[in-house]
Amino acid sequence: MKSALLLSGGMDSACIAYWKRPDLAINVDYGQKPAEAERQAAQAVAATLGIPLELVSVDCSSLGSGDLAGASPGVYAPSSEWWPFRNQLIITLAVMAAVKHGIRELMIGTLKSDGIHADGRPDFVMAMSRVCQLQEGNIHLSAPAIQFTAVELVRHSGIPMDLLAWAHSCHTGNLACGQCRGCNKQANTYDELSDLAC
Repeated sequence: MKSALLLSGGMDSACIAYWKRPDLAINVDYGQKPAEAERQAAQAVAATLGIPLELVSVDCSSLGSGDLAGASPGVYAPSSEWWPFRNQLIITLAVMAAVKHGIRELMIGTLKSDGIHADGRPDFVMAMSRVCQLQEGNIHLSAPAIQFTAVELVRHSGIPMDLLAWAHSCHTGNLACGQCRGCNKQANTYDELSDLAC
């Protein structure tokens, strides 16, 4: 069964790319502020692993909110980076690209900690998978790391640190701000990995 990975260029999807070695990686620029850096990170990871990369670009920035859009968080925002229906949007764009390649499984980089968002929970993944399977192409959606924390995923995947160093996790732009939830998560992950290595 041919598989694809939604490769954002962040730590989590980079780890899954190394661990699962999909047949195809898909990077989506939906108008988010860090799109260029995410794309460059995804290109570096895919090239290193020899995985073909499909680039998708659709500007939905006018629909965004929060850090990823460079705007104030929306009224329902559970955190500063919340973008309404973001995962539903990028999954839909990714399966649109995947279906022409005969892909039957699309993997996403959702982790245990992503449950703060409704679209980061197991019931959402199952519901979106059902929607994708109901349509032509019968693509199954999976979140292979949904039971892991970021540190657990890094360790389980076995990704080399020099490959993980390509990851771009900042929510606010193409240069790491060092203050957003994405930057803090990346720094905390490295700190915890360093502590475990001692």
